[in-house]
Amino acid sequence: MHKIVLMTLLFAVCDLSAQTLTDYYGVAADNNPELKAKYKEFEASLQKLPQVSSLPDPNLSLGYFISPVETRVGPQNMKFSLTQMFPWFGTLKAQKNVAALLADSKYQAFLNTKNQLFSQVAAVYYPLYELQNLKIIEQENIKILESYQKIASAKFENGKGNLVDILRVDIMIKDAQTNLEILNKKEPALTSWFNSILNRKYNEQVVVLKEIEVVELPLQYRKDSISQNPLLIELDLKKQASNAAVEVARKQGLPKLGVGVDYVIVDKGMNNSTDSGKDVIMPMVTLSLPIFRKKYTAATSEAKLMEESYSFQKTAVENKLNGTYYKLIFELEKEKDLLHLYSNQVFTLSKSLNLLFSYYSNANKDFEEVLRMQQELLKYKKLKLASTSAFYVKLAELDYLTAKQF
Repeated sequence: MHKIVLMTLLFAVCDLSAQTLTDYYGVAADNNPELKAKYKEFEASLQKLPQVSSLPDPNLSLGYFISPVETRVGPQNMKFSLTQMFPWFGTLKAQKNVAALLADSKYQAFLNTKNQLFSQVAAVYYPLYELQNLKIIEQENIKILESYQKIASAKFENGKGNLVDILRVDIMIKDAQTNLEILNKKEPALTSWFNSILNRKYNEQVVVLKEIEVVELPLQYRKDSISQNPLLIELDLKKQASNAAVEVARKQGLPKLGVGVDYVIVDKGMNNSTDSGKDVIMPMVTLSLPIFRKKYTAATSEAKLMEESYSFQKTAVENKLNGTYYKLIFELEKEKDLLHLYSNQVFTLSKSLNLLFSYYSNANKDFEEVLRMQQELLKYKKLKLASTSAFYVKLAELDYLTAKQF
C-alpha cells in the first residue's frame, strides 16, 4: 500500500510552566459545564431502568357498608380489597432492555460531546501557539530592523549612506511595532475564549509549549476508526432500542394478570350459628381485556418507523464522516507540502540575507534589497506558523472524526 507522509507536530517539553494540549484536555473534561450536563443526562437515563422493570403498585381499596348487608352469618360492615397486577410474561424484561439501550445511547452522546470539546480546545490552543510565536518573531524582527537602522545611520553620518535608507527602516520598524501591539491586544481575547471552554477565570494565564517534532502518518490514518465514532454508535443503539420497542408494544397488547384478595368484616348475627360473625376471605384472579387495539398497533408502527429513521440517519452520518475524512486528509497533505516549502524558503532566505547584508556592510549597496529580503523572510516565518496552526487544527478535527481517545 502506498503511503503519503503527513507531518504532525508534537510538542516537546521545553518549559516546565507550559502545559501540553493533553493537560488542557484533562482540565476541560473536569470543568466544562456542557460535558457535565451530558453526563448527568446519562446518569438520569440509568434511573429509568428500575422504573420500567418494576411491577405496578398493588391496589388497596376500603369499602364501608352504610347499610350493612345481612347474611346468614351476620351483617357485613366493611370490606378490604388488595390486588396486584402482573404484565404479560417478559414485558418487564423487554422494557428494561429498551431503557438500557437508550441509556447506552446517552453515554455515547456524552462521549461525542467530550470529543467535540477536545476539538474545540485544540481549535483555540493552536492559534494561541501561533500568536505567541508570532510575537517572538515580530520582536526579533524589530531588533534586527533597529540594528539595520543603526548601521544605516552610521553610514549616513559618515557620508557613505543616504537618508532614504534610514526612513525606509523607520517605516518598517513602525509597522512591526504596530503588528506587535495588535498581537498583544489579540492575546487576551484568545486567552479568554480558551479559558471559557475550560470554565476558568477569563484572565487566567495560558502557557503553551513551543518546541515541535515531526513524525509520519500513513495515508489511511485511523480510517477504520470512523466506525467507532460515538455518533454512529449512538444511532445504532437507538435503532436497536426501537427494534426492542416493537416487542414491548406487542407484549403490552397481551392480557395482564392480577391476583388479589377480598377481606370482609362481619358482625355477629342474631342466630347462634357457629359461623356467626366470622369474617370472609375471598381470593380473586383478574384478567385485563386489551380489546382496543389501535393504541397497540400505533405503538408498534411508531417503533418500526423510528427504527427506519435511525437507520437512514446512521447512513447519512456515515457518508458525512467518510466525506469529511478525505477532505481533512487532503487539507493535511496541503499543509504538509506548504510547511515543507516554507521551511526551505526560510532556510534559503536566511542564508541569502546574511550574505546580502555582509555585501551591503562592505560595499554600501543594495540596502533596499536587504530590507526586501528581510520582509520576505518574515513573511515565510509567519506563513510557516500559520500552516503549523492550521495543520494542528485539522488533525484535531480528524481525531474527533475517528474518535481518538486521549
